[in-house]
Amino acid sequence: MIRIQKNREMCKLPLTLLIVWTCFLIGFPYVKARFVVETNSLSVTSPDSIKGQYTSAIGNFGVPDYGGTLAGTIAYSTENAFACSEFGSTDKFKSRPGGQPVIVVVDRGGCYFALKVWNAQKAGAAAVLVADDREEPLITMDSPTEDTVAADFLDNITIPSALIEKSLGDKLKKAIGNNEMVSCKLDWRESVPHPDERVEYEFWTSSNDECGVRCQTQTEFVKNFKGAAQILEKGGYTLFTPHYITWFCPEAFLTTRQCKSQCINNGRYCHPDPEQDFDSGYDGKDVVLQNLREICVYKIANETLARPWLWWDFVTDFQIRCPMSQKQYNQDCAEQVIASLGLEVQKIRDCMGDPEADSDNQILKAEQEAQVGKGSRGDVTMLPTLVVNNVQYRGKLDRGAVLKAICSGFEEEREPAICLSPEMETNECLTNNGGCWQDVKANITACKVIYVKSSLF
Repeated sequence: MIRIQKNREMCKLPLTLLIVWTCFLIGFPYVKARFVVETNSLSVTSPDSIKGQYTSAIGNFGVPDYGGTLAGTIAYSTENAFACSEFGSTDKFKSRPGGQPVIVVVDRGGCYFALKVWNAQKAGAAAVLVADDREEPLITMDSPTEDTVAADFLDNITIPSALIEKSLGDKLKKAIGNNEMVSCKLDWRESVPHPDERVEYEFWTSSNDECGVRCQTQTEFVKNFKGAAQILEKGGYTLFTPHYITWFCPEAFLTTRQCKSQCINNGRYCHPDPEQDFDSGYDGKDVVLQNLREICVYKIANETLARPWLWWDFVTDFQIRCPMSQKQYNQDCAEQVIASLGLEVQKIRDCMGDPEADSDNQILKAEQEAQVGKGSRGDVTMLPTLVVNNVQYRGKLDRGAVLKAICSGFEEEREPAICLSPEMETNECLTNNGGCWQDVKANITACKVIYVKSSLF
């Protein structure tokens, strides 16, 4: 079962789950996937009655503070418990001078998870904990990217959020109701493991540029992250691998119009129709071929030139020069970009093989096998998906948030320079002196600045 939800009250067909989307369009039987919920540590430090270590599920939007921690006091509003409407004040949860950041608890239900976090952020919250409304295993809070109204605020969520179990939520709310001071610490330092000096990460994406907000988000991310990715790769600090999701057509449907238009190699490798319209525009198999071409660009650039980072140049150039909207999404346009990068077009063609052959394409077969989770990593079922050191990234797909997650995969004092730039450092003593004691006249403070891999927001 796929353990990912938006809200029960707002339940719609999750088209971002490509496994379900493909089954719907082509008529495939339902396939079970193993989705791993990524977590971070939550320590309740007071009151003593509930003091202890707990686990929370990282929200798949906003900016998780990978590599860092956040200590603060807990607040809960009984008047707006679900946080489905604004709190009426932009400083309701803003920390006071000398005070700690405020972490707001809200109840699950009534509206999208992301809307709750957005309303709390506008009221000054430093982070949000969503208390589940029933006893169940933790799930991942997803973002409503197919909702045009939600798209207006999703990109502006810059605080972390997490789902907590109902039992913990009840304890926190009871303590607050008894006028007890409730404090906690959120810890993301071990959310991304760091097994060695090199960070390995995967980006699961698609060349399709006609899938709405999801496609726009991927396009912007690739364009904005290219520079940082190439610096890390050229310096040997990271090992990056692009991946592409494909599905197969069951034998019973091989002769259907849907399979023929969306698949290559006799139904072995398929992609949903970009416009969800079989009568016009591009076909799903056009996307499969371009995805395969992009994998081969990465492979040939690495094997012949030892420059795997050329993938970023090819993908960004292709997005600009060969968009579907201008009817340029085709082999000719792609090969012009390939030639401009100094790669041999024929080698890319040889790498791609024959899409009409009734046989396996070893490259796409490997992609299908890589989709299946191994060890602690769950199956890849959503686009886009970022995996850092074998852990699926949760949060907003933008340069700053992703770079922070990658940088958190390095051991402290072994980070590359790009991870130590001013934009990647957070001086918590600048705001209210970090909640610590201070003698203004003597210019003495108990707050000590220790730069860690933290948020740039």
